[in-house]
Amino acid sequence: MNSPPGESKPGALIASVGAETEDNFQQALLRPAPGAEIITVSALNQRARRILEGSFAPMWVRGEVSNFTRAASGHWYFSLKDAQAQVRCAMFRARNMLLGWTPADGMAVEVFALATLYEARGEFQLGVDNMRRAGVGALYERFAKLKAKLLVEGLFESERKRALPPFPRSIGIITSTAAAALRDVLTTLRRRAAHIDTIIYPTLVQGEAAAGQIVAALQRANARAECDVLLLCRGGGSFEDLWCFNEEVVARAIAASRIPVISGVGHETDFTIADFVADARAPTPTAAAQLASPDGAELRRSIEQFSHRLQRASRRSLENAMQTLDLLQRRLIHPRERLAQQTDLLQQLARRMSQAAAQQLERCAWQTHQASLHWQRAAPPLLPRAHHLARLCQRLRARAAQQMARHEARLQTLGSNLAHLNPQAVLERGYSIARKVDGTVVRAAHEVSFRERLALQLAQGDIEVNVTLAPDPSAPS
Repeated sequence: MNSPPGESKPGALIASVGAETEDNFQQALLRPAPGAEIITVSALNQRARRILEGSFAPMWVRGEVSNFTRAASGHWYFSLKDAQAQVRCAMFRARNMLLGWTPADGMAVEVFALATLYEARGEFQLGVDNMRRAGVGALYERFAKLKAKLLVEGLFESERKRALPPFPRSIGIITSTAAAALRDVLTTLRRRAAHIDTIIYPTLVQGEAAAGQIVAALQRANARAECDVLLLCRGGGSFEDLWCFNEEVVARAIAASRIPVISGVGHETDFTIADFVADARAPTPTAAAQLASPDGAELRRSIEQFSHRLQRASRRSLENAMQTLDLLQRRLIHPRERLAQQTDLLQQLARRMSQAAAQQLERCAWQTHQASLHWQRAAPPLLPRAHHLARLCQRLRARAAQQMARHEARLQTLGSNLAHLNPQAVLERGYSIARKVDGTVVRAAHEVSFRERLALQLAQGDIEVNVTLAPDPSAPS
């Protein structure tokens, strides 16, 4: 049955009221309570970082390196993972510079790190402070401590290291006679510079006794002083195999050596304490041999070039000398002929000098005559001008006398007028000038007061008087 227009069904009204009540209830649940704290994302991440760093002490974490990246700033970024999980890691430049080696993807390592949160991205990560290869933790700690100690002492400084001789006469090799590295070094030296003597100081390069034998070989080479440079070399191996080159006694023996030492231990990625202390480090034993010896083929080419240049310079010098000799031979004249030539030249110069002197005298005489004629024509008539000058002088004196008489008469007239106006003349007739103490001239009687002192200027001298009778100031003047 249809409901009339404008009416709603009862069931629909109940459903509508129920839906509105449910929406209001959800909004009430989502609405924050009065006074509840609302923080920003950065504040949230900052709190989370503080909680993480406060909850976890720095710890050693083992894993496999993946996604290794070296930033332009020198920082390292990588992931440390195992079979079930992974975590982002960051090792900053100031820390990784002290490491001495660079990790690679797939390498098993142990990192000493602090759990933290990178706030800008909200990413959980480890801030790595140190790193070692997995399985050699104790050895690597010894390596790092010794490296830091020797670094502080200055054994790694470049200023302490000596320059390698460019043309050594003999090269000493400190290695094992059974090592493949010795064959590589000898082959390289024979190919590059067969003329250089090689002296082998046999020693162990692996095991507990190796460090002592290496030190003894270095001391023996320095005592015999028969080499210009020493090669300390060994082929590649594990970190434990190369450990004898990380011993402190070996490092100090290398530093104390008077003969330059080249370290060629392991492969290119291997670094030992000996590499840092030695005067030069080569990535391999073969590279150490190349670094210690000049290239014979290159030397021969250089000698041939210098020989060709010397020959060309000698030929050029000889040709120049021959040309100079020919020129000197052509210029060489017998002294008698040279004297005769000089005599003829002297006579010619004497004749030329006599002719030039005569011509100069004639020219001066003609110039003098011309100047005399010119002066005679240019000279004015002096006698008429002298009479004219005398008349002008007489007229000038007469005019000056007239002017003087006229000025004297005017001066007398002005003097008489001035005498009539002179106050002194008035004083001479019996008058005086009264002045107050401050010098003011008294012109009326009411300007003075009783017993006031006045100064009277007379025709001859001044006197001081006191006023004994003064007019009443209120009386009309």
